[in-house]
Amino acid sequence: MSENLLPDRLIEAATRVVEANRAAGRRLAVAESCTGGLVAAALTEVPGSSDVLEASIVSYSNEAKLALLHVSNDVIETFGAVSIATAWSMAQGALEATRADVAVAITGIAGPGGGSEKKPVGTVVFARAERGGDPADVVADKKTFGDLGRAGIRLQAALCALDLLMPPAEAPSEEVPAP
Repeated sequence: MSENLLPDRLIEAATRVVEANRAAGRRLAVAESCTGGLVAAALTEVPGSSDVLEASIVSYSNEAKLALLHVSNDVIETFGAVSIATAWSMAQGALEATRADVAVAITGIAGPGGGSEKKPVGTVVFARAERGGDPADVVADKKTFGDLGRAGIRLQAALCALDLLMPPAEAPSEEVPAP
């Protein structure tokens, strides 16, 4: 039996994130809604995660998104809680609330209820904001995982969020070794 509280593949992804961001000297923040802290839980399963994880804010209700992450009520009313605009605002709010270099936000519909024709169960929206980045340069994505069940949707969402927390790949060196 695994010593991990969470699925091995989630811990493996979190381990890659912690190691890569430690090497890059980056601090991370997470703003979670539908994942309810699962991304932070995965990161904190990794020994030494305190080297990179600055904070996690679970803003499950719209009121928490407003109060903790300073998401505008107009954004939520206009676009809905599960939208690129809300996820982007959540990520920006997480950066403002912490000393992190990069923040990822997750908001979605894990089910079994709450879906609609336009936003069915399994719809999850992600956004990544970087300190010093251009706020007009929105880095966000919407995925429709389908109805994998509540646990399946939350797991897939956490895995996607961890991917977004990876630092950019280093460009290959142009140097050619001497013969």
